[in-house]
Amino acid sequence: MKFSVGFRRLLPFLGYHHVLMIFIAIAIILLSLLLAGCSSSSPLIPGIFLISLYYKSYPPVYDTAQVDPGVTSAISNIVGSAQLEVRVGYFGICINPDGGSFLCSNNASALAGQVTVDQDPLNLIWVASTFKDNIVFPYLIIVAIIFAFVCFILLATFPGWHEETDEHGSERDVKPFPSRPVSQVALALIFVASIFVLVSVLWQHTASVAASTIAQDLGNGSVKSGVGTAAMILGWFGFALFIIVTIGLLIMILSIKLLDEIVDE
Repeated sequence: MKFSVGFRRLLPFLGYHHVLMIFIAIAIILLSLLLAGCSSSSPLIPGIFLISLYYKSYPPVYDTAQVDPGVTSAISNIVGSAQLEVRVGYFGICINPDGGSFLCSNNASALAGQVTVDQDPLNLIWVASTFKDNIVFPYLIIVAIIFAFVCFILLATFPGWHEETDEHGSERDVKPFPSRPVSQVALALIFVASIFVLVSVLWQHTASVAASTIAQDLGNGSVKSGVGTAAMILGWFGFALFIIVTIGLLIMILSIKLLDEIVDE
C-alpha cells in the first residue's frame, strides 16, 4: 500500500525523457546478454547462441545434384555414436560432449582437449571456432551500446519538474524545455546506434542461417544444425527499442520546435 501511494506521488514527476531512458536501459541489457552468450557455463548463458552444430543420425537427403550420394554412409560410419553438441556465441563456444552440462570457453583448443576423437570425429569444434573467428563481428554492437549509454547520460541531464514561486507568491510546478543541441546530439547517437544494431542483427541472422544450412548439408544424415532463437529475439528487441527511442526523441524535438514557433508568433 505504501509503495502504491509513493508511486502515485512519483508518477507526475516522471518525465517523457525518463521513459526513453528506461527503453535505452532495457535495450542495453538485452544486447549485453546477446554478447555474453556462450561466454560462460552459468545458467541460461549457453542457451544464448548464434548457431548450434550437433551429431544426430537421421535419414539423409538425396538429390540429383549429388555426385556421390553414397558418401553419407561413409560419414555415418565415421561419426558412429557421437552425440557432441557445439554452440557458438559472439565471444565464446560451448560444448556438450555426452548430453550432460555445457563446457564454455573462448579458446577452442582448450575445449578440443576436453573431448576424444570418438566424441568429435568431424571436428565440429574447429568448424564452430572458424565461424566465430572469421564470420562473427560483435564490434558494431559494442559501439552501439556505447553510443546508447552516452545518449542515456545526455537524457539524464534534461531538466525535470521543480517548484517555482510566481509573482503572486504562490508555488507551481514547472519544467523547462531541454537544450536543443543536447537533444539533437542524443538523437544522432541513438540513431547511429540503431543503424549499427540493425546491420549487426541482419548480418548475424544471414550468416547464422547460411552457416547452419551448409554445415548440415555437408554432414547429411549425421550432423544437424540450428539457429539460436534467443539470440535473434535479443537482437531484434534491442533494435526495436532503439528505434522507439529514436522516434520518441525526434517527436520531442519537433514538438518543442513547433511550440517555440507558436510562442514567437
